Amino acid sequence: MAIEIKAPTLPESVPDGTIATWYKKEGQQVARDELIVDIETDKVLLEVVAPADGVLKSIHKGEGATILSNEVLAVIEEGASAAAPEPAAAPAKGPAASEEADNSGVEVLMSPAARKLIEENKLDPNSVPSTGKDGRVTKEDVINFIGGAKAPAETKPAAAAAPAAPAAAAPQGPRTEQRVPMTRLRAKVAERLLQATQSTAMLTTFNEVNMKEVMDLRSKYKDLFEKKHNGVRLGFMSFFVRAAVEALKRFPAVNASIDGNDIIYHGYQDIGVAVSSPRGLVVPVLRDADALGFAEIEKSISDYGVKARDGKLSIEEMTGGTFTISNGGVFGSLLSTPILNPPQTAILGMHKIQERPMAVNGEVKILPMMYLALSYDHRMIDGKEAVQFLVTIKELLEDPARIFLEV
Repeated sequence: MAIEIKAPTLPESVPDGTIATWYKKEGQQVARDELIVDIETDKVLLEVVAPADGVLKSIHKGEGATILSNEVLAVIEEGASAAAPEPAAAPAKGPAASEEADNSGVEVLMSPAARKLIEENKLDPNSVPSTGKDGRVTKEDVINFIGGAKAPAETKPAAAAAPAAPAAAAPQGPRTEQRVPMTRLRAKVAERLLQATQSTAMLTTFNEVNMKEVMDLRSKYKDLFEKKHNGVRLGFMSFFVRAAVEALKRFPAVNASIDGNDIIYHGYQDIGVAVSSPRGLVVPVLRDADALGFAEIEKSISDYGVKARDGKLSIEEMTGGTFTISNGGVFGSLLSTPILNPPQTAILGMHKIQERPMAVNGEVKILPMMYLALSYDHRMIDGKEAVQFLVTIKELLEDPARIFLEV
């Protein structure tokens, strides 16, 4: 019996998707619940599995094709058997992949963009270190490999017998360029960020917070916290999430969103946490953050980080959010102006903790300081509210007992 393999039902916020990788070829045996194709959307990478045991009879949408909700992707002949044993699962058709399979005996998992780069540069796929899911070679892997391979050639000294040439005429090595398509996720992020700068009255206010009390508290209890909560580590994000929740309760306009000419005030705090993934920036959401304890916040953020890295975040986990926190400090950023995540009206930017001399009661002390940045939509939030909101977060973090006491 023929069974159609259809694309998942996509939410309204995701109009279509793109076939990223086929793991089976026409005529190959498939097992029930076996991963056979990846679909890339503006937000996540969706995995489609086989609905039954059988043979992949036909593929209707090849790699790179655009698909819609519930569109037929392929057909499986249920209960059938392949005519002959097939190679292990590998990306779908491509001259480079086929040639490499002939040469090495093993086909290499790779994304379409990675395959294109490998073909253009005549590389051996087996020589490119892979960092993608299931050992897949990504375009970033290929770019990094190319860069590493070029470096020795660029620094190779001239032959000893050759006469010295004028400095201006010295060979500079190859001037390589690579043109690769944006992933749908990165393209969508770029579109949304550009839209945010063009369609909102965005303004940023800054402050700084003395992190000594939080750091001392974390240092004192981190081992006990980890033991008590089954290996969950106490980080700084839980303090910021809890401080943001308390500040949002006091300043509901910062927790609101704009829908046309309407203002929507949310009676809950769903905090988006910006996470960097190999495919681009994603913002999973901590639902009802006001009801979460420190351990629950830390575990959720840790789980989201692993899912983002492995491309396992679901659309539901990244939909919604009433306020966003972005931590550029993990990459060493000292100061930045975060861009709004519409339709939200504000975003908090964390930065690097750095020791600086500060005046305290007439004395100079070396303290661990962090710059905070709050970008907000001035159409919705007045400067006074924005400044008071940021000062509230500062006060809560500099005296973290107030977070627990909600004062």
